[in-house]
Amino acid sequence: MSKPVKNMIVAEYRRRFDGVSNALLIDIRGIEANENNELRQSLHASAIRVTVIRNKLAKDAFKDTSLEILSPALVGPTAMCYGADSVVDVARQLVDWAKKIKELELKGACLDGEYFEGLAGVKRLSTFPTRDEAQAKVVQLMLSPAGNLVSAATSAGSNVMGIIKEIQERLEKGEEIAKVG
Repeated sequence: MSKPVKNMIVAEYRRRFDGVSNALLIDIRGIEANENNELRQSLHASAIRVTVIRNKLAKDAFKDTSLEILSPALVGPTAMCYGADSVVDVARQLVDWAKKIKELELKGACLDGEYFEGLAGVKRLSTFPTRDEAQAKVVQLMLSPAGNLVSAATSAGSNVMGIIKEIQERLEKGEEIAKVG
């Protein structure tokens, strides 16, 4: 391949992956065509893009970007998966697919500057909460003390109300209320 063609491919990678800071690398070599199509269609339905890349040219394109951390995994046939709401969603889907398709190799991933190596790293990444899940946990943690405070403040009142209701019911039945000393 000539130098101008390589430069065009590197420029295209930079354009295509501009703004992509988290991604996952896979090897889809050896997967039967029907399984490959099914995998790609399923990922596409979840807004996950799959792009087969040339390792050396991708390394050049990823220089000085957040994807540069993926360089150790750029060995052998490689496809890059990115998109969805979070790379955690991508990892979850691909871990599920790796159970179905034994030939699918999970090579590595990056999330916020952290590199997750190989199958074990991608599986670990898939257990992380997504951005929405993490935000929901933070909101829950922030609201929890306020909820405890409200329940503590109202519990004493509800106890008093229970005693008053009991006194009212006894008086309506004509029962005496004994003084507790």
